[in-house]
Amino acid sequence: MLRRRLNRWLGGEERRVDSRTIYVGSRSANEAFIPPKFCDNRIVSSKYTVWNFLPKNLFEQFRRIANFYFLIIFLVQVIVDTPTSPVTSGLPLFFVITVTAIKQGYEDWLRHKADNEVNKYPVTVLEGGRRIRKESEKIKVGDVVEVEEDETFPCDLVLLQSSKEDGTCFVTTASLDGESNHKTHYTVPDIDEDLESLSATVECEQPQPDLYKFVGRMHIDKIQDPTVRSLGPENLLLKGATLKNTQKICGVAVYTGMETKMALNYQGKSQKRSAVEKSINAFLLVYLCILVSKALVCTTLKYVWQSNPGQDEPWYNEKTQKEKDTNFYLKMFTDFLSFMVLFNFIIPVSMYVTVEMQKFLGSYFITWDKDFFDPEIKEGALVNTSDLNEELGQVEYVFTDKTGTLTQNNMEFVECCIDGFQYKYRDANSDLDGICTTDGPVNKVRQKAVEEREELFLRALCLCHTVQVKEPTEQGHSQREEDMVDGLGVDGHLVHPVQEQRGFIASSPDEVALVKGAMRYGFTFMGLESKTMKILNRNNDVETYDLLHVLHFDPVRRRMSVIVRSKSGDILLFCKGADSSIFPRVRPEEVEKIRMHVERNATEGYRTLCVAYKLLSAEEYAQADAGLREARLVLQDREERLMAVYNQVETGMSLIGATAVEDRLQEEAAETMEALQGAGMKVWVLTGDKMETAKSTCYACRLFQKNTELLELTVRTLENGERRREERLYELLREYHKKAVQDAPPNKAGITRSWSSAGQDFGFIIDGATLSMVLNSSSESTSSHYKNLFLQICQNCTSVLCCRMAPLQKAQIVKMVKNSKGCPITLSIGDGANDVSMILEAHVGIGIKGKEGRQAVRNSDYAIPKLKHLKKLLLAHGHLYYVRISHLVQYFFYKNLCFILPQFLYQFFCGYSQQPLYDAAYLTMYNICFTSMPILAYSLLEQHISIEELLDNAALYREIAKNAMLRWGPFLCWTLLGVFHGLLFFFGVRCLFSNPALQDNGQVFGNWSYGTIVFTILVFTVTLKLALDTRHWTWINHFVIWGSLAFYVFFSFFWGGIIWPFLRQQRLYFVFANMLSSVSAWLVIILLILLSLLPEILLVVFRKPRGPHTRQMKHRLPSSGTSTIFMLSQTASTHSFSWSD
Repeated sequence: MLRRRLNRWLGGEERRVDSRTIYVGSRSANEAFIPPKFCDNRIVSSKYTVWNFLPKNLFEQFRRIANFYFLIIFLVQVIVDTPTSPVTSGLPLFFVITVTAIKQGYEDWLRHKADNEVNKYPVTVLEGGRRIRKESEKIKVGDVVEVEEDETFPCDLVLLQSSKEDGTCFVTTASLDGESNHKTHYTVPDIDEDLESLSATVECEQPQPDLYKFVGRMHIDKIQDPTVRSLGPENLLLKGATLKNTQKICGVAVYTGMETKMALNYQGKSQKRSAVEKSINAFLLVYLCILVSKALVCTTLKYVWQSNPGQDEPWYNEKTQKEKDTNFYLKMFTDFLSFMVLFNFIIPVSMYVTVEMQKFLGSYFITWDKDFFDPEIKEGALVNTSDLNEELGQVEYVFTDKTGTLTQNNMEFVECCIDGFQYKYRDANSDLDGICTTDGPVNKVRQKAVEEREELFLRALCLCHTVQVKEPTEQGHSQREEDMVDGLGVDGHLVHPVQEQRGFIASSPDEVALVKGAMRYGFTFMGLESKTMKILNRNNDVETYDLLHVLHFDPVRRRMSVIVRSKSGDILLFCKGADSSIFPRVRPEEVEKIRMHVERNATEGYRTLCVAYKLLSAEEYAQADAGLREARLVLQDREERLMAVYNQVETGMSLIGATAVEDRLQEEAAETMEALQGAGMKVWVLTGDKMETAKSTCYACRLFQKNTELLELTVRTLENGERRREERLYELLREYHKKAVQDAPPNKAGITRSWSSAGQDFGFIIDGATLSMVLNSSSESTSSHYKNLFLQICQNCTSVLCCRMAPLQKAQIVKMVKNSKGCPITLSIGDGANDVSMILEAHVGIGIKGKEGRQAVRNSDYAIPKLKHLKKLLLAHGHLYYVRISHLVQYFFYKNLCFILPQFLYQFFCGYSQQPLYDAAYLTMYNICFTSMPILAYSLLEQHISIEELLDNAALYREIAKNAMLRWGPFLCWTLLGVFHGLLFFFGVRCLFSNPALQDNGQVFGNWSYGTIVFTILVFTVTLKLALDTRHWTWINHFVIWGSLAFYVFFSFFWGGIIWPFLRQQRLYFVFANMLSSVSAWLVIILLILLSLLPEILLVVFRKPRGPHTRQMKHRLPSSGTSTIFMLSQTASTHSFSWSD
């Protein structure tokens, strides 16, 4: 209560709901205040503690339906008198729970260890004029912390003091957003050098995760002149960032511990579920229905059979009094539960553990793949989540960014245009001699712009940016430092010798390209010192400008400006930005002579920026300065107020010219896109660039071909007609729908590019403004109709280009396709922060380790160094993962059906007495030991199609599209195979038992011998079935397959050959050895195994060898469940591993 009142008193009339107040330094004795409480500086990324691990972990595990189901079965076995021991379901459940708990506990222990390293790290805190060393976790909000060079910041600090004279410091935020470039941060003005006497109050927003946003103000209490200073992101040093090229700084802690921006950003992403997991759940429901049906049938038939005279209570099995007194319906329910327990092994609980292990271990194969290693950045692929491996083999739509993904984001200044005259850089020449013909009418007298305009344009390039000049430190380190800033040095022959060893530090490669472009023509940016920018002009004279304000770039405005004061006292505003952002803010008569140049450059695939300036009068500047200062001091709606001032001052400008920067295509970009389309995927390019630039890139990447008819839905096409925009939009949508959907050949609609057919290919182009009209129409019904038409058109085009897109619109597009009919699997790939929203929205998110920072990598499911690696990731790894895990799932259900069907059939021959066919040890060990390792090895190592063939023949990817191997057809095939094998096992052995004497001494076998023979045939058949399915043998496959069979035989001899003291009854004592003494038993075991596998053997013998076309695969994969692949045994020269013998 008091705290809220105090905030109100300090804040005046402004609302302080979302702000916090921090006191810095000592307070006077007569000043009454209650220091607010904030969290300590401990980082807690762990999930469990020693005390809550067991209950919390068990609670989470039993939330899974399968685990909870087996717990209920186990409790039923304990409470009710059931035919099998509780150990049979309890031990597998205990194994599953224990393995999962150990894995999760180990992962959490690693998190605890990492937390302790951070929390116990020693830091320096200034208290009462003394420097005190204490542990990082003991820092409190309001403490003044000292950090030295190359140390990381222990919490979020507002910069108060720097060892640099100009009050700046350099910071790298690689651990936060992956950006290795240096960022410049500034001290709060008017802070005394002696921090002991500092008394101030910081008001700032409550903690929030946006790394690039911070709003606050600082009240500095001075005896003579108390001042208020605004605080922004440039004053905030984030926890996890590292101090560079600055000896030391001091800052006040504003956010600590779990309230720091780093901690808020590391909270988990939403869980993505794969289509395979959904199929597993559907199959589980089917098998659960089978289980309940079996239990109901047996319960019903039991009471029908017992209704016959003498069957209910035979002379050899009289009921006790307690049994006679039991309620009939309760007894019936108990019998139903007993049958449920007897047949419950049809539900494969161990499958979940096997699937988890397969995903976890399988993900390492992507990380280890040497083909994904990039020598330039010395990194390979990265897997952030292993839950989606198989989804890589099911992708139907690929959404890709352009800059940095399809292109290299390695900018090079190509040409510029000044007052309509084109200047193309040819050779190293400090004068502007590279002149080509102009875009407009050529003035024969003057073939280039007047010198005054040239110099004004070049000054704008040198001043309108946020680039920093990197000074060389020592002779031996100069090369290393240049490398650190991406080698963005300067061309020595063009500039002053002093500048030769300098490099540039910038957050965007565009800015460096423009500054280097100006250097080619004689204007060199020398750096910023104490708010003074220095330029070396072509006469080798140094010009100085006072930097008054920077109007930072943002994606909404799409431009940035600086306000500077020259030596003569003139106040100039220089602005650069996208043509769509600049043209409406300059004089109309200046636009036409530049527009043609910009459009031509965009068509050639260059990135273009327009440059404008404005001479501000003293009154205009005073008004803008007051507006900016006032807006920067407010805490509520600061960005909106700043935007209003920016828009006000950036009007009535004069257009000087435009620049063209080339961004080359990524290596093998065209081949990769062609392969993805050949694999049946639709590729959509979502970019913020201009349509002409993006269209040129699409042609270069072969997404658009020469014969592709482009359907354009942009602001330009909407304005062509005389009607209103919305009417014109509807008219175009109907026209394109008729052309691309209604008039398309039946086999063409909805299919990828028909490489061999003569049919027309369509490409679709839409811009952000038109997309907003489609998605946000005036009425809901109209919007839905527009959306459906738009989606149908896009789905029938070979490629779609969406240009001028905001980051949120990218996510909207992905969401719209993801939720469309059929719920197609989507993949988004990008390299920058503006791609994060679409990466998180798609089923699978891929980050590229590019030059726009690592936000995309941090938020992705998988990260690769280059776009070309996407081809192998999807066509090889994705294909293999999907087929392997599909086989694993189907095989698990099949082998459990084979296991339980004989048990069900046995009830018809034992009076429905719930007599188990198998011994308890076999029931327990079947899924855990005897049949688990071969399928795990298969699901990790199998490949029946070579990597080379998968990459060369992209059409193979289509064979497994739309979850082909986990549909109801293949599932039914596997189920029927399981039924066939189960019937053969049971009735085949029953035929054997029709012979009254099976042993040499004339004795007959008992029921446990019957069950053991069935079980032996079962284990050998399901294991050898897997061996027949295996196309790629390694020593690991040999070891686990033959080793599992040998272990079964050894265990059976061992289990039945010893009298175990802890068993009340030993059912299998010498049964296995006795069984093998019978030649008849040997004959039946071998004969039934051969009969069971005969269809598989015939399929292998008569299968034709694979040709270049893969039509056979369609029939082979679902029926026999043939799995595929991985590249573990390719030759070392071409692939990563060699595990085979």
